[in-house]
Amino acid sequence: MRRILLTLSFIASAGSASAQTETAIFAGGCFWCVESDFQDLDGVIEATSGLTGGSKANPSYRSYGDHREAVRIEFDPSIVTYEELVDGFFRSIDPTDDGGQFCDRGFTYTTAIYTTSDEQLRIADRIKSKFDNSGVLPAPIVTEIAAASTFYDVSDYHQDYYKSDDVILTRFGPLTKAKAYKKYRNACGRDATTQKLWGDAAFVAAGL
Repeated sequence: MRRILLTLSFIASAGSASAQTETAIFAGGCFWCVESDFQDLDGVIEATSGLTGGSKANPSYRSYGDHREAVRIEFDPSIVTYEELVDGFFRSIDPTDDGGQFCDRGFTYTTAIYTTSDEQLRIADRIKSKFDNSGVLPAPIVTEIAAASTFYDVSDYHQDYYKSDDVILTRFGPLTKAKAYKKYRNACGRDATTQKLWGDAAFVAAGL
């Protein structure tokens, strides 16, 4: 009987461990793009677009204040580690650009990693130093690393934008959000610039 109880206890604890999640918060320019880069990675449970890093209470897409566009990523660390996410994040952006990202300009679109623990801070600093010292990049990394503050989800209109079948009116006529997003991302040069900067090490969304 004792052996059975111990076995059941082990199974219960193993199940509970696998259900634990962690949070990563990245600002990498347009939050639609960051969300699409990470949402479908193995181990990522959910990626949510929002605003963070500033002092304005209850910002909105029309009234950012001093916040950045960012994405909150809930992930299973037994499948994908925080270190792997940070590594991929740096390789999905231009971390040397202090004026925005790609065609999106202004502070709102500048890059940052918002850490939720001392361990995340150590990992992010270490990876930033690794790339800074690698000689791969043409200029120093300017991506800020800071402690996470309140994260404000933006409206449902912006969530999962990159794969939505909702039809919107664009300058090309009526298009689904997914098709409009691909046109925007291509015109903005996000992937072309990232691949030029990082070469074969560039990290871009699957299927683009």
